[in-house]
Amino acid sequence: MTSPTDTHTIDIAGHQVPVVKGGLYDRYRSNPPLSVIAAQAPGVDLSWFKGLAKSKVDMGFESYSPNFYYQNSRVTAVYTADLQRLRALMPPEVLAAVQPLQIWPGRGLIAVTAYTYEHCDNDAYNEIAVSIITSQPGKANLGPLTLVGQSMSQDFWGYVLKLPVNTELARVRGVVGYNLPKWLTGIDRKEDAQSVVYEIADSQTGKLDVSFKARKLDELSRDVDLVTSSFTNLDHQGQLAYGYAVSRQLSHGTSRDAEAVTLTLGDGSLSNYLRSLDLGKMMKYEYVPEFQSALYAPKPLASLTDSH
Repeated sequence: MTSPTDTHTIDIAGHQVPVVKGGLYDRYRSNPPLSVIAAQAPGVDLSWFKGLAKSKVDMGFESYSPNFYYQNSRVTAVYTADLQRLRALMPPEVLAAVQPLQIWPGRGLIAVTAYTYEHCDNDAYNEIAVSIITSQPGKANLGPLTLVGQSMSQDFWGYVLKLPVNTELARVRGVVGYNLPKWLTGIDRKEDAQSVVYEIADSQTGKLDVSFKARKLDELSRDVDLVTSSFTNLDHQGQLAYGYAVSRQLSHGTSRDAEAVTLTLGDGSLSNYLRSLDLGKMMKYEYVPEFQSALYAPKPLASLTDSH
């Protein structure tokens, strides 16, 4: 295996992007044969991916959809937040199509998720997502009832506010291809027997800004769950678009214990942004040490609402 520090530069939509030399993206540009993955990660069950067909797409650059994530983990904490502030952060065009779910008067919901992608089509990276939980386009917003419905159907909708990543490849692909608010910064993942900790650096100063500490849960389900997470946003032409990922959760647990998560804020830009949301009670914590995912290229939102 080549060292991750051994990189060379490729062009993606006019961006000069360093990639791992001889890595998956360098060699296959999001379309590696599953036999190559099987050789690299012999313990990973790839059966699900065999049933998913990739197609060549133009996302501002030539790629393949869906993008495969073969071996990953995540932790998610859902908090209440100031509803007016959430509405103010969404573009009017998006707000006309989807709204933040109101959990009780004046309070919406924010999901903070830390992802580690160990084996995926665009090499290994970490990512932190801060998202507003929203209604589904074309469906009524019934607040808590809508949330229960999304939970029961395992079909969640959101608007992504912030999405720092720790590789330039993930940043450029996300910004150009998926219209997502990504920037490059240090994101370190540490773990011990009890917990997983993500340390997010401020992109300006390089200093530690946010620490997200999450407890490892003991009672884990091995029932395979398929969960769809969709997002609405504006494309580069200012038109409404949506994208989605289907995740196959292989090991997962949840808790409502407020002690399960510690979010420590510093004085950098992401901390200040999170403070501005007026985060309140933690409503749910999800610990998913094993999942796989397929991320689909975005499409015009009209193509979704027209089909319903």
